[in-house]
Amino acid sequence: MEIKSVDSFIDYYEKIRARTNRIIEIVPPEHIDFTYKPGKFTIGDQIRHIATIERYMYGETISGRKSAYPGCGKELADGYENIVIFFNEMHRQTLEIIRGFSDEDLNRKCLTPANNEISIWKWLRAMVEHEIHHRAELYIYLNLLDVKTPQIYGFSAEEVQDMSVKLKSFKNP
Repeated sequence: MEIKSVDSFIDYYEKIRARTNRIIEIVPPEHIDFTYKPGKFTIGDQIRHIATIERYMYGETISGRKSAYPGCGKELADGYENIVIFFNEMHRQTLEIIRGFSDEDLNRKCLTPANNEISIWKWLRAMVEHEIHHRAELYIYLNLLDVKTPQIYGFSAEEVQDMSVKLKSFKNP
């Protein structure tokens, strides 16, 4: 996917963010510090990580500055409500940066934290992929806690299978 328009990117990204928000909304506040294994991100860490990478790595580098990623610890926001407020504020700030770009700016180069040059539109695409990756981890964490998670597109795999035509054979023709 090539990103050619700031407005169309923001529209697309807001749809991605809406799906992420739906999963965050069902996190039981008492499980915000749950992790599947000591030393791994907690649910709260995952949410803070999406927020801080979006704002302080992607937001800074597309602005021509160096990454300022501060990590994802509790010192940034602690407790479910504060984490959600922080998450939304980091997103608001990042969108403000992106809205300041022209469509032509999307073709400018920026530097990744590893000092690799990349077109801003490609870096924004990576930002979306990063969020989707961590959203998927949130689904796994919540499944480990037996929390019913929302379907991304409205149907479970089993429901899609039930609605699908039945093939006579799975062999190649």
